[in-house]
Amino acid sequence: MHALPDSLNSHRVRAQPDAAAAVRAVSEGHVVWEPVRSLWFTAMAAGAVVGGALTFSWGALLVFVLGTATVLLLGHSLGMHRKLIHDSFDCPKWLEYLLVYCGVQVGLAGPLGLVRSHDLRDYAQRLPDCHDYLAHRQPFLVDAWWQLHCELRLADPPPIAIEARIADDRVYRFLQRSWMAQHLPWALLFFAIGGWGWVFWGVCARVTAGVFGHWLVGYFAHNHGGMHHEVRGAAVQGRNVRFASLLTMGESWHNNHHAFPGSARLGLYPGEWDPGWWTLRALERIGWASRLREPADLPRRPELQRLPEPEPAPCAFCQGLRARVLS
Repeated sequence: MHALPDSLNSHRVRAQPDAAAAVRAVSEGHVVWEPVRSLWFTAMAAGAVVGGALTFSWGALLVFVLGTATVLLLGHSLGMHRKLIHDSFDCPKWLEYLLVYCGVQVGLAGPLGLVRSHDLRDYAQRLPDCHDYLAHRQPFLVDAWWQLHCELRLADPPPIAIEARIADDRVYRFLQRSWMAQHLPWALLFFAIGGWGWVFWGVCARVTAGVFGHWLVGYFAHNHGGMHHEVRGAAVQGRNVRFASLLTMGESWHNNHHAFPGSARLGLYPGEWDPGWWTLRALERIGWASRLREPADLPRRPELQRLPEPEPAPCAFCQGLRARVLS
C-alpha cells in the first residue's frame, strides 16, 4: 500500500507521502458530540414537528414545498455542490453568489465549512481505508447520531487547501460567519406574511428536511443501491439511489458522481432523471451558464472500472405462466 491515485494530486486535501500515512491521517480519531450542530438541528426539528403540527395550513405547506425544492435545486445541487465544490460549470459571478446563498438556506453549514467537510470525506473515501464516520459504515441509528449531532476529531488531520477564489472571497467569508443568521430575515418575512405557521414550515421544517434528508440519502448512497462503476482501491463505493433522484435534484446518482466527480451531469444513463442537469441546460440556453463538463471532458482515471450491467430480474408472473403452459 504505497501508491496513491493520480487523481488525488489535484485534490484540495493534500495527500500524505504514501497511502499508509494517508490512511492513518483519516482513520485515527474519535467522534464527539458537537453542541452547536446538535442544538441547531434539534431546535429546527422541534420547531418543525411541534410548531408545524400546531400551526398547519395548506399555505404553510406550500411555502415549505416550494422553499425546500428551490434551495435543494438551486442552492445545494447547483450552487454548493456542482459549482462551488466541483466547479463543473461557469456562470456569472452574481449568479454564483445567488446559488451559493440559496445553498446556505439548506441549513447544513456555511460555504467554506461545507467545502472542507465535503472534500475531507471525498478524499478519505478514495483511500484504501478511512474512519467509519467518513465512510457511513456504522449501523443506521449510530450513523444518524454521528452525522446529525457529532463531529470527527482526527488525531492528525490532513491539510485542506481551499483556493483563493473561494477562501479569500469576502461574500463567502461573510456567509460562513453568518450562515445561521441568514435564516432570520426569512423568518421575519414569513412571520409578517403568514404568522408562526409560515415560520415553522418555511424555515424550521425546510431546514430539518434539508439536513435530515442530506444525511439519509448520504447513508443509503454509500451502503445500498446500484453501481455502474467501481473505483478500485477505494474504501467506499458510491451507490445510485434511484427512488430519490427527483427529491435530491439528481444528487442521488452517487455512484456516477464517485466515478466522475467533476461532471456537471449526474444522471448519465437512460432513465436517470437529473433536474439539476436539466436546469443547467436551460441556463446554458439563455446564456447564464457555460462550459458544462461531462465525463468525456474529464481526465482519465486508471482506477475507474466500468461494471457489467446486471441482467433484469425475471418476472415471477411470467415464469409462473410459462410453467403452466409447458405443463
